[in-house]
Amino acid sequence: MLCSSFRLRLPSLTSSCSSLLRFRTSPTQPPLPSLFFTYATTTASPVSDDDDAADHLPFPSQESVLYVLKKFDKKPQQALSFFRRVTARPGFAPGPPAYNLMLRILGRPDHLTDFWAFLRSMHDAGYNVDQGTYLTLLSDFKKHKLAAESAALAQFYFRTAQHATSAAAVSAAARTILDSDDWNEGVEKKLELPLTEVAVAGVLREVRVRPAQALAFFRWAGGRPGYDHGSVAYNALARVLAQEDSMGQFWDLIQEMKEKGHEMDIDTYIKVSRHLLKSRMMKEAVELYELMMDGPYKPAIQNCGILLRQIALYDAPDLDLVFRVVRKYEAAGYSLSKVVYDGIHRSLTSNGKFDEAEEILKKMRLEGYEPDNITYSQLVYGLCKAKRLDDACKVFDEMEAASCTPDLKTWTVLIQGHCTAGEVDKALELLMKMIEKNCEADGDVLDVLVKGLCSKNRADAGCTLFHEMVEKVHVKPWQATYKHLIQELLKSGMLEEALKLLSSMKIHKFPPYADPFPSYIAKCGTTVDAEEFLKALTVNNYPSPAAYLHVFQSLFKEGRYSEAQDLLYKCPHHIRKNVDISKLFGSIKSEKAS
Repeated sequence: MLCSSFRLRLPSLTSSCSSLLRFRTSPTQPPLPSLFFTYATTTASPVSDDDDAADHLPFPSQESVLYVLKKFDKKPQQALSFFRRVTARPGFAPGPPAYNLMLRILGRPDHLTDFWAFLRSMHDAGYNVDQGTYLTLLSDFKKHKLAAESAALAQFYFRTAQHATSAAAVSAAARTILDSDDWNEGVEKKLELPLTEVAVAGVLREVRVRPAQALAFFRWAGGRPGYDHGSVAYNALARVLAQEDSMGQFWDLIQEMKEKGHEMDIDTYIKVSRHLLKSRMMKEAVELYELMMDGPYKPAIQNCGILLRQIALYDAPDLDLVFRVVRKYEAAGYSLSKVVYDGIHRSLTSNGKFDEAEEILKKMRLEGYEPDNITYSQLVYGLCKAKRLDDACKVFDEMEAASCTPDLKTWTVLIQGHCTAGEVDKALELLMKMIEKNCEADGDVLDVLVKGLCSKNRADAGCTLFHEMVEKVHVKPWQATYKHLIQELLKSGMLEEALKLLSSMKIHKFPPYADPFPSYIAKCGTTVDAEEFLKALTVNNYPSPAAYLHVFQSLFKEGRYSEAQDLLYKCPHHIRKNVDISKLFGSIKSEKAS
């Protein structure tokens, strides 16, 4: 196996994640989703109902249906055909998650007829469009400029929400739970909710900001006579408990689900995994990946690369997590792709393990993958991080020798590495060399260089470079670069240059960054400076009264009342008569009188 040559250099993995041993796949598995997927992809007609073929399949589960639909999220017609066939199975009815996922799959410009027909059938089946699906569809319709569809969907969504008695009961129950500090008998007595799995899932969704209360409600509902939790309710609670403070309850719930014969569905996995990564809970995200890879509903192949990329974003990537992900990926029978190799390589180079990274490159080449700009950029980044700048520059010679022309990202990484190390002049030389090689600069590399120069107290040089790159090379600057440079220029007392940048922001359609000017002018400037600043803010006629007010308040704060009065006399009539400005000057007169 690929990782074997690195195990001696890594922390012991035998003790990792002992809590997950209880989640090993049980001998009795639910229907394998691959059977349904094979059936769906091999049926001759994409729209016919092949009941005879369906009868030979194991009985479907909510999880297996969601899994197959996810596989077809780019193939609406096949997804719809599968949904129709599985719905026709006697004794099986897809739940709200399946209906909402199917609706999202159909919500594209070339399948609107099927979309509206399915929406009607969904309504007839007694299911509503959930808020997440509604917002996703509305966003997609607006992106594709489908104004009529957006309006019709909004009208349908709010009309059905108003007439849905179950929705009203769900909202009322959620408000009762959220209005209480803790769970008690008083809360239980106030709950008047028809206990169905759809209703329970709806309440859990609305109280997701209070995981402890959600869990208490789930336990209460599960103990009511005539009701048992199913896959939909369990998965709804799993999404709620996947928080930093409730991960213990989350894993306990997953164990309980397995004991009850339920699995985390693939849609829940995607949402929970995304949340864990966003919350930088990498260990938990990897544990969840391992759990799913051991089960019947394995994540998509690309999920391995996503995890490795997120791990590698840390300043010192956890190599234990890297190889745990890779081992699970290999154990599932997948061969390592270029993306996976790059993920391993990036974590190794970021940790300064260049010998091991070289071994990865050798293995990658043996598998037929040649290093590209992504691979070389990662190596350059790691070398710069290790302050091995000369070695990083040599990588460029290796690239050209390998017929791999460095792209803008690779150049930017090298330039940034020199700026971080304080070698700003060398970074400028690299910029000139990059331009000579016909590689066009962009706002990213300009931002790197400007900040590098400012870090060396060379804001004037940063300003000169900025104007040359924008005016002569026609680089489109970032708004953040404007802001940073303006602040640094004012720190250096270069008000005139900062005001020029303020005017330049308007040319590039950015809102003027006015915040640091009033306090600077109040401390160091004159009324003429204040006038120039207000003139730079002018778009059509005059700046807003709020801009004038900010300047006056700053002058008053510094005790410069006479300068404020002089400036007021030069202001337009509507500014002098502005209510807020009149109150400000009136308060000063009152203070002086007292």
